[in-house]
Amino acid sequence: MYIAISGNIGSGKSTLTGMIAARYSLTPVYEAFEDNPYLQDFYQDMRRYSFHSQVFFLSKRLSQHLTLVNGAERVIQDRTIFEDAGVFARNLYESGQMEDRDWRTYDSLYGGILPALRTPDLLIHIDGSLPTLRRRIAMRGRAYEQTIPDEYLERLGRLYDAWAAGYQHSPLLRIPGDTLDFVADPEGFGWVCRQIEQRGLREPILR
Repeated sequence: MYIAISGNIGSGKSTLTGMIAARYSLTPVYEAFEDNPYLQDFYQDMRRYSFHSQVFFLSKRLSQHLTLVNGAERVIQDRTIFEDAGVFARNLYESGQMEDRDWRTYDSLYGGILPALRTPDLLIHIDGSLPTLRRRIAMRGRAYEQTIPDEYLERLGRLYDAWAAGYQHSPLLRIPGDTLDFVADPEGFGWVCRQIEQRGLREPILR
């Protein structure tokens, strides 16, 4: 079983990944955002560093996918390579933060590696409005995230809505992140677990 968690910055992907991994004895694969040497510069000057940052994420997630996801029996991934292309890189290009030639190069790279990628057995997408994202970003306190423009988060949100609505590679579970607190409310996490189990995942007999 390969479960993927998608959602905007600050939606709670990493937290939910850890909770589900612990509950169902899945191997968690986390986003390697802290390893990106361009990330802080990117948030200060998106147009200059957009291509560098996105290619780094693409290469890092490809490595994760091939080594940790493709051959794993029970794995859950925090943000996927599919979102990198369909949401983040596309947003930079459509908003004028990535040059046309850089977008074409990136898209060609992504298209070339796509056939080698395992698709999720279940995609869990966390929806979240700007106030919810802002609150969670402030709570986790990463300095470079505090300066992310509202417009950037809103554009990502619109692209995520379109991306999730058109997703057809596997079953999709959408979580209403504004109203369902899966972190602090046990009932909220219980709802998520019931939805997952209805889609085929079971707790292991031996833990």
